[in-house]
Amino acid sequence: MDLSVIIVSYNTCGLTLDCLRSVYDSETVYSYEVIVVDNASKDDSVAAIREQFPQVHLIENRENTGFAKANNQGMDIAKGRYVLLLNSDTIVQPDTFRTMISYMDEHPGLGAAGCKVILPNGSLDKACRRGFPTPSASFYYAFGFSRMFPDNPRFNGYQLGYLDPNETYPVDCLVGAFMMVRQETIAQVGGLDETFFMYGEDVDWCYRIKQAGWGIDYHPATYIVHYKGASSRRKPVKIIYEFHRAMWVFHRKHYKRKYAWPTNLAVYCGIALKFTLSLLKNKLLTRSGTTSGKTDMPASANRPESANAQAEVRR
Repeated sequence: MDLSVIIVSYNTCGLTLDCLRSVYDSETVYSYEVIVVDNASKDDSVAAIREQFPQVHLIENRENTGFAKANNQGMDIAKGRYVLLLNSDTIVQPDTFRTMISYMDEHPGLGAAGCKVILPNGSLDKACRRGFPTPSASFYYAFGFSRMFPDNPRFNGYQLGYLDPNETYPVDCLVGAFMMVRQETIAQVGGLDETFFMYGEDVDWCYRIKQAGWGIDYHPATYIVHYKGASSRRKPVKIIYEFHRAMWVFHRKHYKRKYAWPTNLAVYCGIALKFTLSLLKNKLLTRSGTTSGKTDMPASANRPESANAQAEVRR
């Protein structure tokens, strides 16, 4: 088996079915299997998948175990030389699997690779090729310096806006919406860290992959469409909390010992301030009845049918 495609679903029946259709429309000589892990969906996802795609290996969880744990369940039974984490709210192109497997085969030093990810309006999903969220990179991103100086590498260490999105190059981390990982790499570094319930698991995984000596490449020779933030409703408090908790968990796990206490204190205070402001903004949206798009922060990508469902899925 060449490839194991793992899709986590939660109340995203229509999107998941569309994703599966695109997967099975792939034009490739490589063999692949599809594993769907359903996190206790309350809609018709399970029944519809069983009826329309009986060849799918479907795992039905009785509760929402989180995005990381659900993907790990899929990895536990995956038989492919490569494992692909694929969002349920994505559409792959006919050549996507063929292009990415061939690229990985040609570069045995790569632990993971990702393709170009575009949004429905044709713009780049900037999370598909990123730098690590170091304290400085996160600061420049969070406070708008990266937008003010888009071509300056110093201020764009996180979203890499100064690099051409149509060229191939090494990156620090990819997005969990599409991440192809070598089985040998998984055997060495382990699966996703289940401490990250809703966000940040992809960044953490890439960090561990690079720490183990594997390369990670962004390869835009093919692309997928990511229906990210299909709806932009007010977000539940739990989603806002988990978003900011992921920042704290990642810094504590990977950077706390690398920086002096004043830097660590500044990071934690910054996260707390951003969390407070996000709660206030969310409350104002409720009162005003307006809507707002999902924030794309240094942690991970969204998922499924609405903004709220997307966050819930993962997690």
